[in-house]
Amino acid sequence: MGNGALSGAVIAVAGAGGPAGRAALLRLAEAGAIVVGADNDPERLAEAVDAASYAHGGATVVGDTVDLLDLNSTREWASRIEKDFGKVDGLVHLVGGWRGSETFTKTVLDDWDLLELLLIRTVQHTSLAFHEALQRSERGRYVLISAAGASKPTAGNAAYAAAKAAAEAWTLAMADYFNKAGIAEGAEGPTSAAAILVVKALVHDAMRAERPNAKFAGFTDVKDLAEAIAGVWEKPAAEVNGNRLWLTEKP
Repeated sequence: MGNGALSGAVIAVAGAGGPAGRAALLRLAEAGAIVVGADNDPERLAEAVDAASYAHGGATVVGDTVDLLDLNSTREWASRIEKDFGKVDGLVHLVGGWRGSETFTKTVLDDWDLLELLLIRTVQHTSLAFHEALQRSERGRYVLISAAGASKPTAGNAAYAAAKAAAEAWTLAMADYFNKAGIAEGAEGPTSAAAILVVKALVHDAMRAERPNAKFAGFTDVKDLAEAIAGVWEKPAAEVNGNRLWLTEKP
């Protein structure tokens, strides 16, 4: 696996145990990256790591059980990766969660409390923990997965859309950091990048098996998402930094 497009890159994947995380581990390992996954479910994480390792026997794929709601734990994870592998070239943020309501008036604010932790706080912690290492990298990338609803919220998705919008804003602030850091170091623009991949929703094989007649119109398959994630490293930092890369139709 040493001659893939991402050969030698060290990429961390937060939320690696879910369907999108599993697909990302597989694709990044296929591209030759050293992949370090994190999830709060040890069993689910181990299955995802084993699947990627088995599929790509020459790749280095490891997992860490990390509490991404704890900033110190997240910083320790980032430091450990850099110590073990000498650098960090990427952080892919795949921590998800969804809560919705039938109507706007039936919104439950407890849903916001949960989504604020899952969708915003984990972005804050991973970005603060990894930004310096990513800036030191020659191809550092922070990749946030967001939803089209952040740009056009619906009545029943107020909490979810607002949380996604806040996560996007935080990521764009990180992009501004990369831009200014690159210029301060003598470059004409950013040498590392924070980018946002926007989907309507995600679909995977198990969902299709459960609902064989569903069309999942506009949904992005997790394998296609993984392909787009790997593709962020194929573009110059200035081209992707601070940009929303749409994988679905803009609302």
